[in-house]
Amino acid sequence: MTGTNVDTAREYFQAVQQGDLARVGELLDEGIVWHQPGSNRYSGEQKGRDAVFAMLGGMMQTSQGSFAIDAVHSLMGNDDMVAATIHFSGRRDGASMSMDGVDVLRVKDGKIVEVWLFSSDQAAEDEFWGR
Repeated sequence: MTGTNVDTAREYFQAVQQGDLARVGELLDEGIVWHQPGSNRYSGEQKGRDAVFAMLGGMMQTSQGSFAIDAVHSLMGNDDMVAATIHFSGRRDGASMSMDGVDVLRVKDGKIVEVWLFSSDQAAEDEFWGR
């Protein structure tokens, strides 16, 4: 199952990078739990696909459409968990962020059911997103 779960994660990241929100929605379980790190306006636990899309939409609005996963360096699977080392960035009103991160996805039956995110510079990310 590990290989299949890595394939699901790969497809998810490709859809995110291509802006294919319909496919992203198909890969996220309706009851997904999303753990957004830090102490900023988007931090905390989001429950449900609609809540996750609302949060991501807010991030795109805050970043003036620039928030992106620039690169997925590696995907590693262990049973139902997949870890991805990534690089992400965003810009807004003279502010910017650009850093590495680790996303951990729990996959069940071809759907992403839980996500934990880690940033290499959480303080800088918090400052970028604001309260």
